[in-house]
Amino acid sequence: MARRWKILIAVFAALALLLAINDLVVEAETKPATVTVPGGRILRLRGGAMQVLEEGPRRAAPIVLLHCFACSIAWWQPLIPLLDRDHRVIALDLRGFGGSEKPSSGYSMEDQAAFVAEALKRLGVHRATVVGHSLGGTVATALAEVPGDYVGRLVLVDQAPDESFSKGLGLTAELSTAPVLGPALWQVTPDFAVKEGLEVAFAPGYDVPERFVDEFNRMTYTSYDSDDEEGTYMGAEPLDRRIERAGIPLLAIFGAEDQIYESQRALAAYAKVPGAQTALVPGAGHSPNVEKPGRTADLVLRFDRPRAAHR
Repeated sequence: MARRWKILIAVFAALALLLAINDLVVEAETKPATVTVPGGRILRLRGGAMQVLEEGPRRAAPIVLLHCFACSIAWWQPLIPLLDRDHRVIALDLRGFGGSEKPSSGYSMEDQAAFVAEALKRLGVHRATVVGHSLGGTVATALAEVPGDYVGRLVLVDQAPDESFSKGLGLTAELSTAPVLGPALWQVTPDFAVKEGLEVAFAPGYDVPERFVDEFNRMTYTSYDSDDEEGTYMGAEPLDRRIERAGIPLLAIFGAEDQIYESQRALAAYAKVPGAQTALVPGAGHSPNVEKPGRTADLVLRFDRPRAAHR
């Protein structure tokens, strides 16, 4: 019996050692920038290398697109052709996502906003209509706090003021960022499980595009585990209060079937920001820019119209 216990203890010790080694390897992984979308290019900035995609007339009013968590420029591709006829549309991959560089640090909302601001300064873009989807909405709000007048109008797509509006992502999502266990799961999760996990970003029954699984797999575990940075930023002060203080015109859009946030309660909070506009998109979940691009584009263009008329 004693010998069996010794063997069992040895097995657990070996497993613990392997998990610890895997944790170190996964946490230390970085990836360089690379072009992942047709027409994309890499900007070499002080803050790192960023993939950008530009469409439309270069002298037209700019619309800047910032994607969601675990997403990329690819999530904007259904929307871009509906915006770029009369606008300079600029889609950016945030640090750690898509084709942008994936370093071991620099994932706070302030760091991400500074990264975007550097890119926009390089591109000569100021007072843009900045459209942020989920995480991108938080970064867009932080961008509005960066000196340089980069945000002229702000559109939040399915991003609540703070985490108190969350419906919760379930045990699997919680385990995926747990110490030691999270990095281990990261190494062995198959694509079909990734696709199932992405279903929460859409209305129930929506068929998740396979290319979104590919975009998810471009991340490192460090960039995936950076989700806590967003909660820290919103926990310090909710987005609606930050936007009200900035005094920037706001449009908040939510899918009526959002599975991540309580859409109508979030819209009611944003409606209290002076001058804010709100819109609920029927038949869409957390990603109306993908699920209902026509309706989303119409809302963005109508919101942008007063600014465009004064250019």
